[in-house]
Amino acid sequence: MRRWEKVPHDPHCSESCRLVQGSQRFVRKIVPEQPAQRVQTLVSSAGCSRYRAGLCWKPVRGCAQHANESGTAESLMLQGLCLLKETGDKGFLFFKPFPEGMDKKWNRNRSNTMQLNGSQIFVEVLCEQGVDTLFGYPGGAVLNLYDELYKNADRITHVLTAHEQGAAHAADGYARATGRTGVVLATSGPGATNLVTGIATAYMDSVPMVAFTGNVPTSSIGKDGFQEAYIEGITVPITKHNFTVRRVEDLADTMRAAFRIAQSGRKGPVLVDIPKDVTAAVCEFTPKQPEPIRTVTTYNEEQVHWAADLINAAQRPLVYFGGGVRSAASCQPLRDLLHKAEIPATYTLMAAGVVPYGDPMNLGMLGMHGCYTSNRAVAECDVLIAVGTRFSDRVALNPKTFAKNATIIQIDIDASELGKNVDVDLSIVGDAAYVLNAMLPQIKPAKHPEWMKLIQGWQAQDYHPVSDPTRLMPHQVIGEVCNQCGPEAVYVTDVGQHQMWAAQYLRHTKSRGFITSGGLGTMGFGYGAAIGAQMALGREQRVVMFTGDGSFHMNLNEACTAVSYELPIITVIFNNSVLGMVRQWQTSFYGKRYSQTDPHRKTDFVKLADGFGLKGYRCTNLPEFQAAFADALQQKGPTWIECIIDKDEKVLPMIPGGGDINDIIME
Repeated sequence: MRRWEKVPHDPHCSESCRLVQGSQRFVRKIVPEQPAQRVQTLVSSAGCSRYRAGLCWKPVRGCAQHANESGTAESLMLQGLCLLKETGDKGFLFFKPFPEGMDKKWNRNRSNTMQLNGSQIFVEVLCEQGVDTLFGYPGGAVLNLYDELYKNADRITHVLTAHEQGAAHAADGYARATGRTGVVLATSGPGATNLVTGIATAYMDSVPMVAFTGNVPTSSIGKDGFQEAYIEGITVPITKHNFTVRRVEDLADTMRAAFRIAQSGRKGPVLVDIPKDVTAAVCEFTPKQPEPIRTVTTYNEEQVHWAADLINAAQRPLVYFGGGVRSAASCQPLRDLLHKAEIPATYTLMAAGVVPYGDPMNLGMLGMHGCYTSNRAVAECDVLIAVGTRFSDRVALNPKTFAKNATIIQIDIDASELGKNVDVDLSIVGDAAYVLNAMLPQIKPAKHPEWMKLIQGWQAQDYHPVSDPTRLMPHQVIGEVCNQCGPEAVYVTDVGQHQMWAAQYLRHTKSRGFITSGGLGTMGFGYGAAIGAQMALGREQRVVMFTGDGSFHMNLNEACTAVSYELPIITVIFNNSVLGMVRQWQTSFYGKRYSQTDPHRKTDFVKLADGFGLKGYRCTNLPEFQAAFADALQQKGPTWIECIIDKDEKVLPMIPGGGDINDIIME
């Protein structure tokens, strides 16, 4: 049971925030600085990274102590009295009573009020928040909502997927391709639980998404009714915040809060569970304008000055950036920094394209399957500037030796990430765009000829696969796709060897042009995400999805969705007939004991494509692929191109977990 508490005003209390424990959950008590009404709050539901690591007792991601400025643990007052402090300074939330004359501003003017049922409110708030596309699958608990969506089909496009997980990945892909909030709707019970993997994928990669689920009527909750599941509790660890709406009067403001939380600070998924009786009940509804997205506009100016001094004094500086740069829309300030001070840069999987392919400052990807030059540069640099990245275990493979010769500066919007995985010398909490723009004027134009000469020498040692004219090789396929698609294509991947090949060999030029599951590594992510990206960007935008036969078997059922909506997604299937990435590890570290990585499947992807109603191709050499891809570009609907590759193809280079540049495998 959730423990609710009223918050009395105490003018003598200096605390701005207190937490009290109640049945595995925490209720935030806000003590206002000036008199205000007594209100009750909702708990922020997801555990912060330090809590999950056992370093913090508060199960709040970006809790008040560890991420005041981050906006990642927003605890909301549904009455609208408690707001995010826009400066992000000190108190995470602040209390503000309505001044005289503010009723109109806060839509307390009842002239716009109307009587609507919950389903009508649902649609009105979606439109109010700018939602034009919704992914989902109907069911009994959401029939009222779907009936209202039917009546408003001219306002909101609903995309029916083959499976709720595909819908969640589609909402995720929509968000990654545009930066807007992706929206998914599912029914109660199995419909809701089928969203879990998609929500977790968005959570790990900080993707703004709102998931709506139906549930049994409020009077039946807890009675094990048909298709009842406690989805709020199930999703606690994988959402930025979640809600169950018990009263129709709370529905509109809860939905508004969900969209606000998803986009505020460090972005992430929010779940709203709506019992069926709430969708039918009637109450007064007042339209409101959507609130502006809040981010952290403040930072410690002294720390920024120190960082600039360290960079100006560096002889071997290096920037290491991650997906947070893309989320913060800080790509250009980062590029300006690199070129002003001649600082080479390396990136994580989530940041491919932020610095374009061919930029002289772009060293390539870092980490387990990153290039030799990037990993060597991290080992040899004297100042490392980490921006919007969390030093994951696929990058900082050995935290004790990572950048051991460098002074490390870390910039991140979420204070709970600062120094979490790797000890840093200077940490700056803030939105990367604001911090970099403040830092740029303090950076002196510079050249580092000796450092760049060293890097050029290492680049000569980078791994470059050798083409074999007798067989089809991954780098050949990806190179040909780039040749025929040009720089404007958007690429989506599943997870496995093909994902790393795509990250290594694509000529990334767009900051939102590479969509992949990084943190959770979700096999089956790709097709749903490609559908979401194509729906978001329009059918004129070229979307190419790379997958392997292992990943593709997980969610290839979404082909029927691509066919139904005539989405011209080109799917390139690297078919080696094995689970390639796991098999590669078994080859290198398990004495070639191939346990359950050869599934002996006989799937004919060309015939299967025909069964779905799309065109399929099979290629065994480069000329065949060139012809097939050129033909696929002319099709109006989806296509599959199966590429037969050798089962012993490896992703190289590779640094084993726990290793460093000295352990790199190049052959």
